[in-house]
Amino acid sequence: MQRIFVTDVTLRESEKNGVMSFKEKIDCAKKMDRVRADVIETAKITNTKTDILFLHTIAPLLKNSMISCNVDYSEESVEMTAKALSGAKRFRLHLAVPTSSVQMEYMCGKKPAAVLEMIESLVKRCAEVCGDVEFSALDATRSEPDFLYKAIETAVKSGATTITICDSAGEMLPEEFGGFVKQVCENVDGIKDVNVCAECSDSLSMAAACMISAIAGGACGIKTAISGTALPKLTDAARIMQSKGDSIGIYSNLAYTELEHIINKMGTTRGSLEDAQSNGSSGIVLSEKDDINTISALVRKMGYDLSEEDISNVYDEFVKVAKKKRVTEKELEVIIASAAMQTTPTYKLKNYVINSGNIINASCVMTLLKEGEEFSGMTVGDGPIDAAFQCIEQIVGRHFELDDFQIQAVTEGREAVGVTVVKLRSGGKLYSGKGVSTDIVESSINAYINALNKICFEEV
Repeated sequence: MQRIFVTDVTLRESEKNGVMSFKEKIDCAKKMDRVRADVIETAKITNTKTDILFLHTIAPLLKNSMISCNVDYSEESVEMTAKALSGAKRFRLHLAVPTSSVQMEYMCGKKPAAVLEMIESLVKRCAEVCGDVEFSALDATRSEPDFLYKAIETAVKSGATTITICDSAGEMLPEEFGGFVKQVCENVDGIKDVNVCAECSDSLSMAAACMISAIAGGACGIKTAISGTALPKLTDAARIMQSKGDSIGIYSNLAYTELEHIINKMGTTRGSLEDAQSNGSSGIVLSEKDDINTISALVRKMGYDLSEEDISNVYDEFVKVAKKKRVTEKELEVIIASAAMQTTPTYKLKNYVINSGNIINASCVMTLLKEGEEFSGMTVGDGPIDAAFQCIEQIVGRHFELDDFQIQAVTEGREAVGVTVVKLRSGGKLYSGKGVSTDIVESSINAYINALNKICFEEV
């Protein structure tokens, strides 16, 4: 019996559409860990502050799964990603490079010889900072065979421990893809010493069959997602291995019962990732036809315990917005943060100084006012926002669970105004705060203090 390693790429794919909130991504990672996916793959770090904060949050939470994060085409990206994942029990760095002529020119802007040099240097750097390195040959099925073999061989010699062969275009039938994987395994020196994974598109609605053919061709790993992507669905892969694994000689470590429970629960709540992508939001779209009872029920479902007065304030603000446009759940979060539990502030921001750069740890010095008295703190964190939040907690003398953190641009251009929503949990209750500024750090600080003031008001 051959063990098949399952990588879930739901988090990676969700970044392409921006359909998952900070909390939803954390929940997804927890679910995949409970399902015992061997690897949970995330997208590369693009929004430095929020992406690093997300990786820092989920890294210590994963007990069963390894976390894998894509790196960009620079050594700085490799080092930043490795540092962001340092708190994980097990982590992997993933370098994905196109190997077809068209994609190399389009995505990398490099000729084949330069691409080989890039693969060698970046895989070596990944191996120096992490013992587990994956190299993916994107668009492999449309690549020149000799170059593809050379690229994979270069990655293996440079320290890659997993090689992923991608049918990005999804043009191959199952038998073709299985034969293609077999050819790669027969023609690349050293590939027998590493794990071979297959990633295939579902553009012909045959991804599950292609996946099984790839395993027959020599792959021991597959990439899947919960739903809403062009990859094979995790449920399809699990069902095949559970029902036909004995007859074709394969098995996985997936927790089938837990997976079934999670999928069933997704179907009875507010929708799956696929539903969210079809709506372009987190799955819920409200209109002015929705009454106060509907809004009240949704607010409770989102985790808020608001008074009748606060519900009324939220609904009044919702109606103003809904008359102009449909309202998504993320927008409702902003409305709750701005309309509910408006209190006389206990803490006010007087000033702050952030020092940050790519060669130093971010630090924050901040002064808050409480009843006219100044309280100051100084902290070091993983990024300016993390340092600022830690500084507030140092001044207050308490730690709060960060339940969610959202940043949205409300205007365009270089001087765009951003709205930040911070959700803190205290005593099992959820409190949200909003901050608005052209400076992302300042809006985040104001949002945190706004939520903090609501907690202080409740606890008086």
